Amino acid sequence: MRMVFGLVLLVGVALAGGAVYMAKNYIGAYQNELARERASRQEIIPTVDVYVAQRSLKYGEALNSDDFRLVAWPETAIPEGTFVGQGSLYPEGENDLRYVLRAMEKDEAIMAIKVTEPGEEAGITSQLERGMRAFAIKVDVASGVSGFLRPGDRVDVYWTGRIQGRNRDDRGEVTKLIDTAIKLIAIDQTSAGDIDAATIARTITVAIRPEQVAALAQAQSSGRLSLSLVGADDDTVASAFQIDQDMLLGIEAEEVTAELEEKKVCTIKTRRGAEVVVIPIPCTN
Repeated sequence: MRMVFGLVLLVGVALAGGAVYMAKNYIGAYQNELARERASRQEIIPTVDVYVAQRSLKYGEALNSDDFRLVAWPETAIPEGTFVGQGSLYPEGENDLRYVLRAMEKDEAIMAIKVTEPGEEAGITSQLERGMRAFAIKVDVASGVSGFLRPGDRVDVYWTGRIQGRNRDDRGEVTKLIDTAIKLIAIDQTSAGDIDAATIARTITVAIRPEQVAALAQAQSSGRLSLSLVGADDDTVASAFQIDQDMLLGIEAEEVTAELEEKKVCTIKTRRGAEVVVIPIPCTN
């Protein structure tokens, strides 16, 4: 009897120990899973709703309701000028459409710089800042940088011609830098900046101040204009300078001394009372 009682007691202790061991493993697994869940919650990045393009958009297209949608965007990585939140792109009650100023790809964030104001068309007038004017310059394959100009680029403008009405020897044509870093807003009839091939333009349109319009108009009518493309990250300011043929070839200007011939004067002397007067007369010799 005692043997049976001892056997039952031993089995009970074994079962109790197994139960404790299993419970301990279960609690440990639960705590580990809970810790992983808490860690994953901490890794969640806060987001906000922004407008993105629903499809590829080209310059000049109207921005309809089917062309954009709201998506969750990381709050710390929103590009400046992006339309954030419901109703920011088209406020309530606004019926005028916006137009695309810069090409956008599908799922690209829509920014204010890439679209017009509601009701404003995507012409070059929308690209003119306050106080600026549009002016067209004739170009060819040489003066137009071989067709590599694009709307949005900046160029230096050089004038080549002869300076008239100057009291000096004729040294041929002169080339002078007349304007720097002026912005291109259109190539021929295109103001879109996503041209994908070199285009030999006949005219370019630039955005300049009214006084610059007068200067470029005079320069274009009195000589030839050439353009020099400025680098995208170049913030240097070129100083005005002038080059002629002598400076180009390194020829120093010769100093010419004008020899003035002494004018011969003939006189006669006559006495008037006590005074002797010298009177000039034409020379006979």
